[in-house]
Amino acid sequence: MLLVIDIGNTQIAAGIYQEKTLAAHWRLSSHSERTEDETWILMQSIAAAQGFDILQVSGVAISSVVPDMTVHFEKMATKYLHRHPVIVSNELDLGVKIRYQNPAQVGADRLCNAVGGIAKYGTPLIIVDLGTATTFDVISAEGAYLGGIIAPGIESSALILHQRAAKLPRVALRFPESAIGNSTESSIQSGLMFGTVEMIDGMVERIQREVGRTVRTVATGGLARVIVHQLRRVSEVDDHLTLDGLRMIYERVTIA
Repeated sequence: MLLVIDIGNTQIAAGIYQEKTLAAHWRLSSHSERTEDETWILMQSIAAAQGFDILQVSGVAISSVVPDMTVHFEKMATKYLHRHPVIVSNELDLGVKIRYQNPAQVGADRLCNAVGGIAKYGTPLIIVDLGTATTFDVISAEGAYLGGIIAPGIESSALILHQRAAKLPRVALRFPESAIGNSTESSIQSGLMFGTVEMIDGMVERIQREVGRTVRTVATGGLARVIVHQLRRVSEVDDHLTLDGLRMIYERVTIA
């Protein structure tokens, strides 16, 4: 069994693979105050609740955009599982050429998305990941990572509005009945939800114009299924694309 851990700024997605099948998965908050011992208890308990003994894993793979948390989980893996984890970075043999000006600046989650996306959906490809940020990753027809777009995420935008404007409340992240809100709450929801839809569709269209062709587009991330039914340029959602890519990277570097 393989334990995979994707550490984001807001949430941590984890899962257990039995060969190529994601047999269990769960999410934790990215709580920086939690110790590796507390994290271990949570991970072990959640895995057990899903019928798995996490002590039986034979490998650990970590994707992280939070350096302090990377160290935290690496310590947990070595202390309790006695495994040295594979930690995703551009320095690994990913099988993907990275054409970013500075490849080290590409987030590990985006590298996992690229590897998983190419294997599962082919090329060319656009991957839209709706997390703390809304990111777009563009893969060329030749399978090279070209770069992409980073925009504010829905939850991040909602939080900033609430924090910076005294009279604006926190709202549920759901679509209002119409774009024209008839209350402060529905007006904010319209801006957040319909605004994100238009941003995603518009950016996908702009990317396609730049590459000169229609490109298959896949969405992933915690909020993908909340908005996909409103999107015109995205028709597919892959809930576990990042974890799948993380597994593929682990297999590639350990088998090699």
